Amino acid sequence: MKFSDSKSFIKVPLRLLLIVPFVVQISASVGLVGYLSFKNGQKAVNELADQVMNKTNSLVNQHLNSYLAIPHQINQMNVDAVETGLLDLRDFERAGKYFWKQMQVYKNLGYNSYALATGQGAGSANYPGSQSTTIDLYPTAINGVAKVYSYATDAQGNRTKLMNTYDYNTFAEPWGIKTVKAGKPIWTGVNAWDGDVSYIAASAGYPIYDKNGKLFAVFGVDLLLSNISDFLRQIHVSENGSVFIIERNGLLVANSSTEKPYVIVNRKTKRLPASDSPDPLIQATAKYLQQKLGDLQQIQEKQQLMFDFKGDRQYVKVTPWRDRFGLDWLVVVTVSEADFMGQINANTHTTIALCLLTLVVASVVGIYTSRWITQPILQLSQASQAIADQKLDRPVEVRGIYELEILAQSFNHMARQLQESFTALEKTNTELEQRVETRTTELQKTIAELHYTQAQMVQSEKMSALGEMVAGVAHEINNPVNFIHGNLTYVEDYTQDLLRLVQLYQKYLPEPPLEIQEELVEIDFDFLDKDLIKVIESMQIGTNRIREIVLSLRNFSRLDEAEVKEVDIHEGIDSTLVILNNRLKAKSDRPEIQVIKEYGKLPLVECYAGQLNQVFMNIFSNAIDALEERDRDRTLEEIKAQPSTIYISTAAQNQTITISIKDNGIGISETVHSKLFNPFFTTKPVGKGTGLGLAISYQIITEKHGGKLLCNSQPGQGAEFLIELPRLQLSAHSAICTSLV
Repeated sequence: MKFSDSKSFIKVPLRLLLIVPFVVQISASVGLVGYLSFKNGQKAVNELADQVMNKTNSLVNQHLNSYLAIPHQINQMNVDAVETGLLDLRDFERAGKYFWKQMQVYKNLGYNSYALATGQGAGSANYPGSQSTTIDLYPTAINGVAKVYSYATDAQGNRTKLMNTYDYNTFAEPWGIKTVKAGKPIWTGVNAWDGDVSYIAASAGYPIYDKNGKLFAVFGVDLLLSNISDFLRQIHVSENGSVFIIERNGLLVANSSTEKPYVIVNRKTKRLPASDSPDPLIQATAKYLQQKLGDLQQIQEKQQLMFDFKGDRQYVKVTPWRDRFGLDWLVVVTVSEADFMGQINANTHTTIALCLLTLVVASVVGIYTSRWITQPILQLSQASQAIADQKLDRPVEVRGIYELEILAQSFNHMARQLQESFTALEKTNTELEQRVETRTTELQKTIAELHYTQAQMVQSEKMSALGEMVAGVAHEINNPVNFIHGNLTYVEDYTQDLLRLVQLYQKYLPEPPLEIQEELVEIDFDFLDKDLIKVIESMQIGTNRIREIVLSLRNFSRLDEAEVKEVDIHEGIDSTLVILNNRLKAKSDRPEIQVIKEYGKLPLVECYAGQLNQVFMNIFSNAIDALEERDRDRTLEEIKAQPSTIYISTAAQNQTITISIKDNGIGISETVHSKLFNPFFTTKPVGKGTGLGLAISYQIITEKHGGKLLCNSQPGQGAEFLIELPRLQLSAHSAICTSLV
């Protein structure tokens, strides 16, 4: 006998139905994870590059502020010495030795001198590469033109021999003209010096006047700018990053490249525009700034840009630097995206490979699983079709799946019964052949009832076997899922503890050794810090979803079982304290947090032990956080005088038990107290807490156990959490709580 549908529907094989949704779900999940991982990586790179550039720019600004203040400080000291009588500018020999001593202290000065209004004066030179510091005297001058005598000196500053003589007019030189014109301390510009050893220096001038307001003398200091380039080379921006400083006219002042910011042509020192720098990256960056921003004089605020250089994206930050004496420079920092994207690209490739591997493994497992499940079902289907064709001598053999084995046994038993029934029917039919005409109606009715009974039996056996199979599967899945889910909370706590520990290291060791810095960059710690908690949260969501599915299966099979157990509350508290032992023990900046226990005699309590331990964990963690926050503002002596302490006491009263957990921390204000058990409310900084710990604890105590959770606290007097639990859990209450979960 054949059966066919009256309507045309799309028929999907069970094997395909088991595999395809599973594979599609995994494909979508791993694809989304890979995409989000790449996007988060790019975002992390942008943030890291910005942090690197900001840090570099801050270091450069600090160095410029301190280094370029030296010439004006020296000029001011010299002016003060003149005003107090310590320095007589008309005693040229003593003045020359005075300037020589200053040159011994400040090694980065190229020239330090003064000139009277008549053109006479003295000074000292310390040119790069010279054997000794010279003393220059020009005691005579005619019409402002002085005869300069340059002497070599010994280690005590005594003149040893005359090295050179030349004519020099201070007030005909650009620095002298600008200083007199300004009438106040100024920078007279960046000058290039020629000679056996060429260099560039920033010149600072300072005019002084007599009581009648007439010019008395001018002081001048040349500061070597090579030190700035040396400092820039010491800053490790990134593998291929660079830093350079330019004037508003585009000329280089200093750079982190090994190339000098000037060239020597025919023994003449020529300063280079940044767009002509021998360093390709500096040259390309300067050209891009000129093209993008136009006139550099118009840059008044920080500019952050990006451009491509040899196929690699470069982050550029331009920051104006000025001082009150007239310098107006631009500090340019460039960072290559490739310096940070290498590990991220490698991680992306690894993620893609793992995703593909996961997809392949899931597909293979799905195929074998579907074959394992569908093969017995197919045998049952074929046997059912044989019975429909009245072939009752084909028993079904199923191995490996307990529920399907029971279903097959029931099916074979039903087939034997049907075979016996049909045998008896045939015998009766032979005996009653003479009466077939008169009993046709009754026989047809009997056959119809038999077919109806047969269908009912098949359906009943199928549902019974399916229920037992579902209950078994739910039981097998529930154990490992509860294990995983129960441990995820601790994993998250431990992870947060470890991350907080690393953050404390970063806070108190902002400049770790180079090896640690490289390792932080290698493992991309900022990304790991943000993503690890997300991974744990996603695992918690996944286990919750599986538990919901298991609960649905168990409700379907009506074989649910209670989770309430009789437990020793003291064991739960002690085990929680063991887990938190690392946070309680002494640290480098504080002694051990003391724990004082005053345990009463408690009976065994019916409760959800794992969830109650979660409540203890949340309350203890908050108490430790409060104590650590208070200890940050106290000295070691103050902590020892009033040690941080957690007090734990328990007591039994009739049919309830009371647990008190108290600390002597900073306490809780009235405003915070009113919101304490609200979900997502937290006083901790972003990334330090979710605001769910106490809300979940309140739900566990009140809804799951029918108890009470109270908090008593005053600012500056610590906080006490009181937990009141019934010793026995009523069955009706347990059923309600189970339905809430």
